[in-house]
This record gives sequence, structure tokens and C-alpha cells, in this order.
Amino acid sequence: MSTADDVVTDAVLYEKTPTGVAVLTLNRPDRLNTWGGDIATAFYAGLDRAEADPEIRVIVVTGRGKAFCAGANLGSTATVGESLGNGEQRDLSELVGDRQPYFLTTLSKPVIAAVNGSCVGIGLTQALMCDVRFAAAGAKFAASFARRGLIAEYGISWILPRLAGWAAALDLLLSGRTFLAEEAAELGLVKQVVAPENLMRRTMDYAEDVARNCSPASMAVIKRQAYGDAMRDVVEASARAETLLQESLQRPDVIEGITSFLEKRSPNFPGLKGSS
Repeated sequence: MSTADDVVTDAVLYEKTPTGVAVLTLNRPDRLNTWGGDIATAFYAGLDRAEADPEIRVIVVTGRGKAFCAGANLGSTATVGESLGNGEQRDLSELVGDRQPYFLTTLSKPVIAAVNGSCVGIGLTQALMCDVRFAAAGAKFAASFARRGLIAEYGISWILPRLAGWAAALDLLLSGRTFLAEEAAELGLVKQVVAPENLMRRTMDYAEDVARNCSPASMAVIKRQAYGDAMRDVVEASARAETLLQESLQRPDVIEGITSFLEKRSPNFPGLKGSS
């Protein structure tokens, strides 16, 4: 599906098909494509390029290797303690990038996720902010924020109930449990589950059918219609989540949550203090 216009960047691969599909592939397989400033910068640059290119009609997002995006790039136990233990606020843009996941919903072109493997934390938020999702059989999903001492980040508390319903969203957010692609399909989070070796073929068949047969102008208007009224609150929800995230980074829960994860042990979170 490659053309002469294909570009390879260090953190994200960009391909363009003759039918007008841009494929962005997260390219940090050695760390399971965990989200960091390198991926964020290249990812949003790729989206900008696809959005500005009149030949592009559909955008596909996937990951290289065993994961789609296995959450944020946490680093080592030592770096977690050093960066979070000093009580200072972090510049989250260094990790998340200069935009937030709901940016995907503002694009005029449909964005389709091909979830090839682990889809966790901010990786799950990014996938849910895509318009349509396909997943490889057995791919693991998790909204694992509570198990890291964090809160529901960057608009996932807005999008997840809208896709899966209130009860299912609270189950996934409060438990932080891992669930598989098959359950994700039952909950309406993915359109279809396919064998891993067929994932990109099925996703590209869908994307190229849309690119070939749907009006770009119509799709742009339909996206604005679909997200329109609901989008009034996502900016507020995302901004509030950032404030709560900064507050959570000052608590010992986040150090314990991340450290225990890196040490592969159960976390020992402090009890909740009573309110007066």
C-alpha cells in the first residue's frame, strides 16, 4: 500500500495509499508503543499532514509490534520516584504532547483505529477518540488509572460512557481491570474483532471503501453533526481532568501505583481519609 510519498519518522510511520488513506503507525515496539513526547510530536504532525492533504480521505491509526499503545511511558522506578517525589507539578505536555486525545474528534476526516495489541491508559483514550475501531482477537484493553493512583485522564470519562454505557464505563474505570477485544466488541467499543493476521487487511478494506465511496464534504459535516452538541462539554471535562491529574500527582498513590507496576507486585495504597 506504500507510495513514493511515504515518509518514515523515528516515532511514527506515515504511509499514503493511492485511494487516499493515510496510515499512521506508532513505532516504538521495543517499549510497547507507550506514549511519550516523541510519539506525541510525530503523531500530531502526521495528523496535521493528513488533515491538510486534499488527497487524504480517511486516516488509520495502528501500532507496530505487540501493542497498539500500552499506556504512558513511565520510565524506571528510580525516575518515577525522582520526578514525582519532589512534590513539584510536572509539565505534562512533555509526556502527552501539545494536544489532548479529543483532538481526533475535531478532525474533518474519519479516523479508524486498528488495535493490534495492548491498548491501555492513554492508549485506550486515544483509540476511543477515533471514530471507528477494529481489534485483533485477544488484544488486551484496560482503563488502568485507578491501579496507578491516577484519575480518568484526558476525556476518557466523557467518551467511555457514551460508547459503552454508564454502568459498563464505571466498571472499567473503577476496577481498572484488563478485558479482551472480544468483550470490547460486546460493549460496543470496537466494531469487529478479527484474527491478528487479518487485522490490517480488514481495516484497510473498510477504510478504502469509505475513501472510495463517501463524500469528504459529507463526512466532514457528519462528524461535526455527530460530535457537535456533545463536544461542548468534552473541553471542560478534559480541562477538569488535567487539574485533577495534577492534584493526583502530589499524592503518594501515584508513586506507589507506578512503582508497584514496574516491580510487578500488588500495590499498597493508603486508605481514604475521612472528609469533615
